[in-house]
Amino acid sequence: MTYGWAILVVAAAIVALAYFGVISPAKFLPESCTISSTSGMACLDFKVTPVSAHVLLINSGGRDIIINNVTAGDCVYAVAFDMPDGTSHTFNLTGCSFGAKGGKVKLDMRVVYTDLYSNFVKEAAGTLTAQVS
Repeated sequence: MTYGWAILVVAAAIVALAYFGVISPAKFLPESCTISSTSGMACLDFKVTPVSAHVLLINSGGRDIIINNVTAGDCVYAVAFDMPDGTSHTFNLTGCSFGAKGGKVKLDMRVVYTDLYSNFVKEAAGTLTAQVS
């Protein structure tokens, strides 16, 4: 019975620390950048600062495309950019605010692009989890 109460007190302490932000599960998430594989694009590298995000994308879908815009959370890159098949480019997304250095962010990413073969506008979704540096 005594062990049961001790376990209950420890569990309550952990929950209280998590509730007040002393320990945060988000701090333990690994850094990653993913985009849906059906688009033929991949995220090769990334960096997040307190006021911007930088994402290196590669077009490996077998077709030339035009990137119409890239968003990650509130960050936006909205200038049309030609990306022939097999090329990569770093997109500098601005208009965001992530707070102080050292924190972690998890952002929903969207890449809107035009397939030059079909002239269809398509969208690829993904996530960006990174430490603010």
